[in-house]
Amino acid sequence: MAGNDWLDRERTVAGPGFNRWLVPPCALAIHLCIGMAYGFSVFWLPLAHAIGIGEPVVCKGMSLATALTTTTCDWRVSDLVWTYTLFFVVLGAAAAVWGGWLERVGPRKAGVVAAFAWCGGMGIAAIGVAVHQLWLIWLGSGLIGGIGLGLGYISPVSTLIKWFPDRRGLATGMAIMGFGGGALIGSPLADRLMKHFASATGVGVWQTFLVLAAGYFVYMMAGALGYRVPPEGYVPAGWTAPATAASRFDVALADAHRTPQFWLIWSVLLLNVAASIGIIGVASPMLQELFGGRLIGDAATLFTGFDAEQKKAAATVGAGFVGIISLFNIGGRFFWAALSDAIGRKALYAVMTALGALLYGLAAPAFAATALALFILTFAVIASMYGGGFAAVPAYLADTFGTKYVGAIHGRLLTAWSLAGIVGPLFVAGVRDARIAAGVPREAVYTPIYYGLAALLALAFVLNLFVRPVAAKWHMAAETAVPSPAAATVAGHTGGLDLRVALAWAAVGVPIAWGVYMAVLKAAVLVR
Repeated sequence: MAGNDWLDRERTVAGPGFNRWLVPPCALAIHLCIGMAYGFSVFWLPLAHAIGIGEPVVCKGMSLATALTTTTCDWRVSDLVWTYTLFFVVLGAAAAVWGGWLERVGPRKAGVVAAFAWCGGMGIAAIGVAVHQLWLIWLGSGLIGGIGLGLGYISPVSTLIKWFPDRRGLATGMAIMGFGGGALIGSPLADRLMKHFASATGVGVWQTFLVLAAGYFVYMMAGALGYRVPPEGYVPAGWTAPATAASRFDVALADAHRTPQFWLIWSVLLLNVAASIGIIGVASPMLQELFGGRLIGDAATLFTGFDAEQKKAAATVGAGFVGIISLFNIGGRFFWAALSDAIGRKALYAVMTALGALLYGLAAPAFAATALALFILTFAVIASMYGGGFAAVPAYLADTFGTKYVGAIHGRLLTAWSLAGIVGPLFVAGVRDARIAAGVPREAVYTPIYYGLAALLALAFVLNLFVRPVAAKWHMAAETAVPSPAAATVAGHTGGLDLRVALAWAAVGVPIAWGVYMAVLKAAVLVR
């Protein structure tokens, strides 16, 4: 019977005295786990010599189809990275398909399903590694795990926006910050686990998958079971909706994608992500190719002239650059989303896309191969706006379409992310490979890429200007919300620091602090 299942939405309505600041740690607990999707590259090199251990067993002429089922040949990195592509394609598709279901059943049930899918997928991938079957890795982490990614990613959005109508950007920024921070924690942890489990007969990856899956399951279930939705009619104590929002409307899920506003915001997100995700993926080799020996105190040597030791030293510096980008990616999700509460979402995207276009079109070409510190700063700011674009978009949707179906609408919008995850890397890698093949010096390879990415953001800036209030014909019939006694009681408690809140934030804050510390250690090589 509906409503009797302890996972149902009706069973998650907050009771008297509930502190709304308990909800963001629940969202962070889930996002920090699924955010490890960004850190899966830590597994590629070990898996590329899973059979040969010391030296990979290379089978000449092996096709991708053969790689899926071979048990005698080591996989190529190019075979393994398809898992990464599957992550984000399936994430967008799952969020779009099941976003409406999530709104009906509530965040708790969606979070539980996400935990089983993400962690169960890692378990299947562990079996795939153990028996050396790539198709099981694709099925487990790529397809099933991708479903967990999609549901876990959007599970807190609608709930947080309804708990924090006064701070929409801040609330969603706190949660989505966790997705950017997942790799900061998961990558160094996975590296340590693989070293612990490595032996003369194995690289320690399948054991690492199982340990991570077990830990993630505990965290994700705790987050999902901790979710609470506000009672009907809830408003924070002491807060009055602005006059412009006094007669707030909602747009039905079935109608949202029929409005130009949806496709304009969809396109802005697509272009913003495409302009960053590809270049971030080649951040380490880009820095090494552009600055060559300058990175290791040998300005006269070009990247193509490095010996083995110089390559190793330069790769360490490149990893430091990736560490800085990761820190700004996670920090930008909080900073830019919180800023949107002060200046508005449309203004925020205008600032980010215009600034990004200028940084790509002017700063990056000017500082490439000449000014290391300024070049790093340029891409640190770009990375912060990449994260900020993700974090602020749920609040942008709530401003535009109302809060009733914002989680499901956000799920459909994430198909832009899936497409950008294909378009951006293909553009960057395609131009880079073509110019290298044409004999262009490495320090000059990236200039047209920067101009192309600047053009994408300039187009996003223009499209954002056309976002207007949704026409009245799309407004749902107004519903009069009658605050329940529970709403009045919860509304009287604005939320503050108490023991439960402190413990909840410590549970997610300590891992984040450790991940940031590890990233800072990696990035410190750039200032030595």
